[in-house]
Amino acid sequence: MSTKDLVLVALFTALVAVLSIIPPIPMPFIPVPVTLQTFGVMLTGLILGPRRSGLVLLLYVLVAMIGIPILPGGRAGLAVLAGPTGGFLLGMIPGAMLTGYLAMKSVPPRSGNTQLSVWTLIGLNWMAALVGGVLIVYLIGIPWLAFVTKMGLTKASMLMLAFVPIDIAKALLAAVIAQRLHRYQGMS
Repeated sequence: MSTKDLVLVALFTALVAVLSIIPPIPMPFIPVPVTLQTFGVMLTGLILGPRRSGLVLLLYVLVAMIGIPILPGGRAGLAVLAGPTGGFLLGMIPGAMLTGYLAMKSVPPRSGNTQLSVWTLIGLNWMAALVGGVLIVYLIGIPWLAFVTKMGLTKASMLMLAFVPIDIAKALLAAVIAQRLHRYQGMS
């Protein structure tokens, strides 16, 4: 890895940690709060691509598992994986990687000479964020939630529907920010 890669991985790991420690908003009747973790997953994937974003989320999870309280609510440690949010946490690693992969494949090289409109680029990034940062995280997190809470897969899935509008908005915000950063900073 280059020095630039190491710096970006460290910087985005810190960013995801900061987004995670912003106080979570509890949801009634659901043991999973609204946090900005998935926003960090989406933004990281969109900006850093699959390899570096995977390293960011892997490092983030490892730091939390060794006991540094960077998870929402100041939680940390291996016991978090045994709880209802453990699957969502683990799902963030492939979620960020898939977001980065889809963004890299769907958006042309960021040279500034693209024929696509800004809104088209944002839309492509938004779709990448939805698939990786929401769908993949849910596909891993919901069965885990159902198993740990013994509420059943259907009930867990129905409860998670409350998060969909919030996650759609997070994906759109991440897509807008990523497009602006790529346009002006050349971070890819």
